[in-house]
Amino acid sequence: MLEILDLVGQAAEAQPKRQTPQHRGRALDDWLKAQPISVTRHAAGLRPFTRDEFGDGDSAPTEGHLQAANALITKLRRELLALTARVTAASRDARRDPATKLLTRFVTMKDRAHEWVQLVEKVWDFYFELFGQRQSRFADWLVSCDRIALDCYQTAFINVGVAKSIPAPPPFSYMKTGLSPATFRRAIPLKRLGAQINPFPLIQLPYHRLMNPWTLGAVLHEVSHNLQNDLGIDQAVPNAMYAALVKHGMPQSVATTWKGWNREIFADMSGLLLGGPAVVASLMDVVGRSPESTLAFMEGAPHPTPWLRTFISCELLRRMGFPAEAADYRRAWLRLYPDPRAGSLPRAMLETFEDANAIVVDTICYRKYPELGNKSLAEVQRFAPKEQVMVEEAARRLAAGIDPGVVPERFLIGAARVAIDRKLARPGVITTNFYRELARR
Repeated sequence: MLEILDLVGQAAEAQPKRQTPQHRGRALDDWLKAQPISVTRHAAGLRPFTRDEFGDGDSAPTEGHLQAANALITKLRRELLALTARVTAASRDARRDPATKLLTRFVTMKDRAHEWVQLVEKVWDFYFELFGQRQSRFADWLVSCDRIALDCYQTAFINVGVAKSIPAPPPFSYMKTGLSPATFRRAIPLKRLGAQINPFPLIQLPYHRLMNPWTLGAVLHEVSHNLQNDLGIDQAVPNAMYAALVKHGMPQSVATTWKGWNREIFADMSGLLLGGPAVVASLMDVVGRSPESTLAFMEGAPHPTPWLRTFISCELLRRMGFPAEAADYRRAWLRLYPDPRAGSLPRAMLETFEDANAIVVDTICYRKYPELGNKSLAEVQRFAPKEQVMVEEAARRLAAGIDPGVVPERFLIGAARVAIDRKLARPGVITTNFYRELARR
């Protein structure tokens, strides 16, 4: 702060020593004098955030999230402070001698400083909005999703078969209107941050999902995108998928398409292993659209054709020990979309789908990877019929407003789904009890 005050003082004093009498034609001198004051105040205002300005409850940003955001802001602001000093010096020179060369130097320097103001302000504003949501009426909803995401990370990193460096900070949830949830991974350039490196995973959730917690299987999907990278299997999985498909005689075009889908398939599979059968219904919420949308194949798209995604999840659900549930979801999906030939799926993809599906699910979920300590993903993120009993008991308690007990946070999504499907309570009651339980933890 002393550094800022010094700069403000220098900017205010950036005028010739001689006194200039009042007269017409002072516009240029006044303008040159005002510019360094403005840019210095910009730099002063774009300061790191303090611990107490976004609330002091459990829903407030953690110290780790604030430190990560402030580190990025401080890094960018350092260059802005240096430019501010140069603008002040250039202003002083131009006012003493308003020659074209010095005036051009000044406006060029001012322009560079303004560009940095915009960059820092873009980053500052992003985190101000992000953290500011934790002071709104949606704070408990967002911290509830944070706790689900943290539970997913703890499950994966505790059960993995080899010691790994612990990622920090954990995922941070925020609300943004839109059709679908999304995630922005750690350590990638982010457009919203002016192409700066994103310091922690972000989970973006639409309002309509948050108000219907039985649809939040999407949180497990988005968290899984981050887990694929933080567990270090983001390269091993697609390579293993492609090799397995080719080994089993799949056409190269088919193997290449499946490999291109690997991240979204991994997120679907991992989410299902984290949350259990109810996640399939949550997926159907997303992909169950008009036949034109659900049956549309898009060359090079990162998502599998929506019609295929439910069947992929049904195959994993069967392997997890839920054959009856898998068959039930499969029948329901075929009733909704009985003829895949009505869409644009390539013939080769349809003809090879059953075999390719089994290969892909086996490769992602049941192959042992060195990166997982010679364990499979299904071993690291285990969900079997025993866990489903816990989910169903939690559903009854949640609906009755009773403490669901020591059930993991991620299981409460399935509990809310069971409660709504079986009409154990009114939707509003389920929603209230869901967030009340998670917010108090």
